[in-house]
Amino acid sequence: MDLATLLGMVGAIGIVLAAIMTGGSALVFVNVPSILIVLGGTFLVVMIKFTLKQFFGAFKVAARAFFFKVEHPDALIAEIVNLANIARKEGMLALEEQEVSNDFLNQGIQMLIDGNDREVISTVMTKDLQQTLDRHTWGAKVFSATGDVAPAMGMIGTLIGLVQMLSAMDDPKSIGPAMAVALLTTLYGAMLANMVALPIADKLTLRKRDESVVQAMCIDGVLAIQEGQNPRIIESMLKAYLDPTQRASADEDSADAEAA
Repeated sequence: MDLATLLGMVGAIGIVLAAIMTGGSALVFVNVPSILIVLGGTFLVVMIKFTLKQFFGAFKVAARAFFFKVEHPDALIAEIVNLANIARKEGMLALEEQEVSNDFLNQGIQMLIDGNDREVISTVMTKDLQQTLDRHTWGAKVFSATGDVAPAMGMIGTLIGLVQMLSAMDDPKSIGPAMAVALLTTLYGAMLANMVALPIADKLTLRKRDESVVQAMCIDGVLAIQEGQNPRIIESMLKAYLDPTQRASADEDSADAEAA
C-alpha cells in the first residue's frame, strides 16, 4: 500500500468535504445532471483518444498508484551478487535451489538455469521491460487526458446551465439556484482533474521510472552472471544505477557485511 497516494487523495477530498459541510447544507453541492456531464462526458471523450484496450487497461494499471511494493535497489543488488557468487562457485544449476524475491529477476535466473544464451535472455527480458513501460506510459496518458478533459466538460456543463438560467430570466428567484447548479459542473471537473486524474498520472510516471530502473538492473545482473563476471564487478556495475545517497548507504551495508 502506498500511503502517500492514499493519504494525499483521502486528505484532499476530506478537506473539500469538510469545507462543504461546515459552510451549510451539503445537499446543495449534489446535482445528478452535473455529475453525469462531468463523469460520463469526460470518460467518453477520453475514450475517443485511445483504444478500448488502452482505456480500460489504464484503470488496472492505476491500482499500482495505491498498491505497489517498492523494490529497494540496494537489497536487489545484494541478492544479485549473492546469486553471482553461487553461480561462480557451484555452477548455474545451483541457482535452481535459490529463492528469488523479484519475479522479473527470477524469470531471468530460470532462463540461465535452462541454458539459454545471452542473445535470447537479453531479447526476452528487454521485451518484457518494454511492455511494462508501455503499460505505465499509456496508463499515465489516459489519466493525464482525463485531467485535461474534466475541467473542459465542467465548463461545458456550466455553459449549459447558464443558457438554461438565462432562458428563465423572467423569474428572478430562480436565477440564484440555477447559477449555483451551473457552477457545480466546474467544481466537479476541477476536483476530478486535480484531486484524482492528474495525481494518478504523475504517480504512474514515477512508478514507470522505478520499475524501469529495477528491471534494467535485473537484466544487467542476469547477463553478467551468464558471462561469469566477478561478483565484485557486478556489484560495482549495478551501483551505477543508484543515486549518490543510496550508493553511500549500499557501500556501508557492504562494509558491514564483510566485517561480519
